[in-house]
Amino acid sequence: MNSAIGGTGSEYRSPGGSVSGWSSPKHRNSVLWIVALATAAIVFDGYDLVVYGTVLPTLLDDPTQLGNLSAGTAGVLGSYALVGVMLGALMAGAFGDRLGRRRMMLINIVWFSVGMGATALAQSITSFGMLRFFTGIGVGGLVATVGAMIAEFAPAAKRNTYNAIVYSGVPLGGVLASTLAILLEDHIGWRGLFWIGALPLVVLLPLAVVKMPESPQWLLARGRYDDARKICDATGIPMPTVTAKPSATSDVVGEKVGFAALATKPYLKPTLLLGFMSFAGLLLTYGLNTWLPQIMENAGFNAKGSLAFLLVLNGGAIVGGLIAARMADRRGPQRIVATTFCIATFALICLTLGLPLPVLLAAVAVAGTGTIGTQVLIYGYVSNYYPTSARAAGVAWCAGFGRLGGIVGPMIGGLLLGAGISSGTAFYIFAGIALAGAGVTLLVPAKSELPTPVALDTIRVPLSVQD
Repeated sequence: MNSAIGGTGSEYRSPGGSVSGWSSPKHRNSVLWIVALATAAIVFDGYDLVVYGTVLPTLLDDPTQLGNLSAGTAGVLGSYALVGVMLGALMAGAFGDRLGRRRMMLINIVWFSVGMGATALAQSITSFGMLRFFTGIGVGGLVATVGAMIAEFAPAAKRNTYNAIVYSGVPLGGVLASTLAILLEDHIGWRGLFWIGALPLVVLLPLAVVKMPESPQWLLARGRYDDARKICDATGIPMPTVTAKPSATSDVVGEKVGFAALATKPYLKPTLLLGFMSFAGLLLTYGLNTWLPQIMENAGFNAKGSLAFLLVLNGGAIVGGLIAARMADRRGPQRIVATTFCIATFALICLTLGLPLPVLLAAVAVAGTGTIGTQVLIYGYVSNYYPTSARAAGVAWCAGFGRLGGIVGPMIGGLLLGAGISSGTAFYIFAGIALAGAGVTLLVPAKSELPTPVALDTIRVPLSVQD
């Protein structure tokens, strides 16, 4: 079990000596609980993302709900939540590497649950937009935190797969939102759908308080050896071995922590490129999830049929994203992310060809893999790219800067539809963005080209701390 604090994460050895195995059934159960809780939390990120798109036709058609709402205003309104997500992600990056993974998780579960419940009570376009912004802060903090957490708990050979499982909660939440909208909106209205988004406060938070430990790797990076040992003893998670004793305020990359570490010379270029990758991925994700039902309704499908396209889009993202993640664990994430961006380009162009319905649905599913599924892979790629002291900041940067793309996506859709531009033109624009995302991905320097952190190479940790 040799790893340096500030490296890419702990490598665990099973009793038989195989790298990335489980050290005990207790270890495996603890990690699977963490993955399950993180996935459940992220499901509601996806739910929050897609539920707005599912209720948008109702809000556009019925001014008695919130007021008169035009397509352009609806696109801007959809972006309010994303501004909040960007702010929440950046706040998590600023504080997450200092406050810890567990504390940030619990805070943000409470935050976005309260926001969703309050949004269900909105009586005007203004209050609806403000509460969407508020909710977005909690969602952004959550997205930025879970990647760092999974990277520090998951065995090395399973990190991309477990990250994909967790972040597949986004399209799974989209499937949940689409399904519940089809089944329940006529009965509980759009407000009832938002009340469902508040359920984590009562069903998820109590479980997270009991079953979600702090990361031992993060504790060691902060010099809290006794706390790390207690958690490892209680959960069966192996105690990472460190080669140097970190201080309580800094640990790697020239003794810089969080965003300051990202600004150092070795990490500046890849940080910018990774940010633009996420920008492209989230522009596609939010643009399609917000406007696909309306685009398909304009193309002649009825309301429930257009929602079915949203379900297929997110379902394709789940299946395709998990398959791609397995390939990323074997071949490396960079090549796979570039490939899935290219797949999105092809699929989005196919949507303009007037295909028969079965083929059209298949193309939508493939588009889900190449857009939403690609963003799932990007989160895993980023969370494993950075050292411990900059991991939450790195994921937060990509989630935060990327949300600028998420803000632009719904606005592009709203402006195009408001101007009477055809759906085919919108799909071509999205396809060009996917192709640009593939190009940016190929420019990211490999981790092997970056220097190994050396700030902690002089002081040995006492033997009592090591396994």
